[in-house]
Amino acid sequence: MEWQMRAIRGATTVSENTDEAIREVVTELLDELENRNQLQPTEIVSVTFSVTRDLDAIFPAAIARTRPGWDNVAMLDVQQMHVEGSLEFCIRLLVHAYLPASAPIHHIYLRNAASLRPDWSLPQTLQSSQPAVRSKV
Repeated sequence: MEWQMRAIRGATTVSENTDEAIREVVTELLDELENRNQLQPTEIVSVTFSVTRDLDAIFPAAIARTRPGWDNVAMLDVQQMHVEGSLEFCIRLLVHAYLPASAPIHHIYLRNAASLRPDWSLPQTLQSSQPAVRSKV
């Protein structure tokens, strides 16, 4: 089986800027990421989290580091560029991981963030036969 570095995107939204609320949605996002992609932490090279400027109660990477096996994953938290009218209370992630080349990629967009990439609600392998859809992310 051939393995290659793959990129997985995802995002979610939170209802309020509190430690508890952010923990809940980041945990939900990472659970879905692992489950839907059959991803093991040992396969993850790095994760970049970005948050909108209205979120500062806790670092998403600090939440991820408490998960079994995630303490050795390279992670970075950054603030998402602010664009007037963009989705608020949003947490995005970009994961780089070694996965089987033939495995479908499931990008995870939850809660209000599902509106960011409705074209990625299907596995990437199914989309390759569909025309590219451009959207602002």
